Amino acid sequence: MARQRDDDSDDLRRVYRAHVQGVFAFFAYSVSREVAEDLTSSCFERVIRAWGSFDPSRASERTWIMTIARNVLTDHYRRESHRRAVSTDEHPGVIDRLVHDEHPLARSLSSEGFADWLRGLGPEARQVLALRFAADLSASEIAALCDLSVANVHQIVSRSLRRLREAAAVGRGQTDDVSGSV
Repeated sequence: MARQRDDDSDDLRRVYRAHVQGVFAFFAYSVSREVAEDLTSSCFERVIRAWGSFDPSRASERTWIMTIARNVLTDHYRRESHRRAVSTDEHPGVIDRLVHDEHPLARSLSSEGFADWLRGLGPEARQVLALRFAADLSASEIAALCDLSVANVHQIVSRSLRRLREAAAVGRGQTDDVSGSV
């Protein structure tokens, strides 16, 4: 049985407040808002049940919680007969987080174009981008979580963002120079 500490409820409140937005954003990259809310609840139910086994010497709270979130999402996909498409209409925070209004990409790529681009990525690339931009994990944290090298994480992010710039350039009718920075 997991150990119980007197300050567990205070710790769990603090942990929830500190990580709920990142966990929700991670789920919102892949599923509808309603499903993301349900998965966020499921994730924190698992966090509560497993809190007594959390070992800060093995991983940070954020990494530990995002590992649980990743497992919750994997379990969700296993239960689903088919994957639902990403809808930026249901969770516009995805676009806000990745592409800000002041950024040139926001003026050249519609939310539909962004959603099409996101659907065109493989599951691994979507997951890496969700962990990087929605959950705000570092490349080394993502590498450990996804069993990838740090270089591979950087490569996935770089290639994905290059494809986004290319999609934006096509949306603007410019195909010759897609070297703007993201």
